[in-house]
Amino acid sequence: MAKVNWGIIGCGNIAHTFAKSIAHCANAQLIGAASEQRAKEFATHYSVKGYESYQALMQCPHIDAIYIANTHEQHFKTIAQCLVHDKHVLSEKPITVNAQQLTTLSQLAEQQNCFLMEGVWMRFLPAIVKLQQLLSEGVIGKVHSVNANFSLAGNFADSHRLMNPATAGGALLDLGIYPISIADVVFNKAPEQIKSLVHKSTTGVDERSVTLINYGQGQFAQLSSALQQNGPTEACILGEHGYIRIAEFVGAQSLELHLNAQQVQQFDFSFNDDENFKFEIAHVSECILQQQTQSNVLPLSTSLRVMHIMDTLRAQWQLKYSDSVEAHELD
Repeated sequence: MAKVNWGIIGCGNIAHTFAKSIAHCANAQLIGAASEQRAKEFATHYSVKGYESYQALMQCPHIDAIYIANTHEQHFKTIAQCLVHDKHVLSEKPITVNAQQLTTLSQLAEQQNCFLMEGVWMRFLPAIVKLQQLLSEGVIGKVHSVNANFSLAGNFADSHRLMNPATAGGALLDLGIYPISIADVVFNKAPEQIKSLVHKSTTGVDERSVTLINYGQGQFAQLSSALQQNGPTEACILGEHGYIRIAEFVGAQSLELHLNAQQVQQFDFSFNDDENFKFEIAHVSECILQQQTQSNVLPLSTSLRVMHIMDTLRAQWQLKYSDSVEAHELD
């Protein structure tokens, strides 16, 4: 079977998730990794070639596609460099810091005839595919609202990437993108109105927020995300005939269907922790093997729609990163 040869840029925790998951994909294999500090250790662990610079990995003729796993503020320039080197790209979310950056990269990917997609792994999970099936069949009738929360407990130092504006920190881009994305999966359209409340950290980034989105036709989403807060990571899709509850929806392995006066139905789609990204990686690799430049599951237009929502929220909160982080021009 034909395989896509992958490289990784950035060797932090999320890169380990990718490396473990790709081992379960028949159409993909990892052959290289690059990092400014941890490449050698990472590469040795996974028996691949280590590169001490991003540029060296991009120049490798044997690598077809690159997974971007460095910090948020580096995504725009790193993706652009990969595309210029004719590499297909899957970037960890958020694919960029703002919508203008994504528009620029979309145009560059089209010019280079390269595949580009944002890595929102949740969208490829079998449980989320089942959710879409149930909704398309009208099982719960017209959907009225989506309620979703993603919180991350723990104390983070001001210098931590999640709290640091220099690394485009804050709950929204790291966590809030998931509640917004599950609402987007359900409604699949741009919102008509967005209202929000935010509490900022001492560093100036969003620590926690609540968002109300009006999608029109009486359809709403109530979404929240937070750092340094305990809370259930769950989503509920409420309809006229019942509702669907997804516990741990970010890495969903099951969902519950509650219909009026009927016994609860549970659908299970279990997988191991080292398989988290395999559905996403297999999909992207198949797209590349079929010479597609975008995903039909998560096209760039969908990522742009979500990015516009996050831009609107940050504007409401007066949360703007430095000019260098927000810059959307290519060098």
